[in-house]
Amino acid sequence: MGYSSCDDKILSYNDVVLRRSDLDILKPPNFLNDRVIEFYLSYLSTVHTCPTISLIPPSIAFWISNYPDTESLKDFMKPLRLNDIDLLILPVNDNLDVELAEGGLHWSLLVYYKEANSFFHHDSLMGMNKRNAEKLFKAVSPFVSNGDAAYRECNDTTPQQKNGYDCGVYVLAIAQVVCQWFSSGGMKKNRDEFWFTDVKETVPESVSHLREDILRLIKSLMSEKTASK
Repeated sequence: MGYSSCDDKILSYNDVVLRRSDLDILKPPNFLNDRVIEFYLSYLSTVHTCPTISLIPPSIAFWISNYPDTESLKDFMKPLRLNDIDLLILPVNDNLDVELAEGGLHWSLLVYYKEANSFFHHDSLMGMNKRNAEKLFKAVSPFVSNGDAAYRECNDTTPQQKNGYDCGVYVLAIAQVVCQWFSSGGMKKNRDEFWFTDVKETVPESVSHLREDILRLIKSLMSEKTASK
């Protein structure tokens, strides 16, 4: 898809390029697109610099989930070094058309925690993405645990969205909480509930202002880029 002349690039951050239209995406009732989600996950990776945390971009997660050749997938996965990762964050999308860029109508989050050897699926719409999450789990699990990892739906511990368009915001808010939980001690702090209590207690409030927070972050980074020229 081409871009109009008025939809110019406004920010390059790590490997993510944001465009002017992405600022409008951050205003409700718009769905968050791949670029905004990738941007914020990339930002979280700079905040939580532990080398054993990996936040996978939406396009890569979708590609892994839908790659038809298992043998070739092995070559692609090697540089990700997932066997060395303790916390893996994977956005899940319900797009069924591999030829449609940025398709789909719903986002959720799949989290792998090595110490528990388990994948946890957080869906803010009562498991709507369960089939897509299980598909991604089956594609990724051989590369992190020799295929013996457990899978768990976390509907009972995931705050539910109040509208039809904030699923992507919930994904980012939950990813933020999980990364903070891991960085602050993880299971050393709470061996029974993982990050679930933190998610239930903080995500609803975070979601209410996260769009504005991301917009301020983008504008701040843009100002820094301008000042450094």
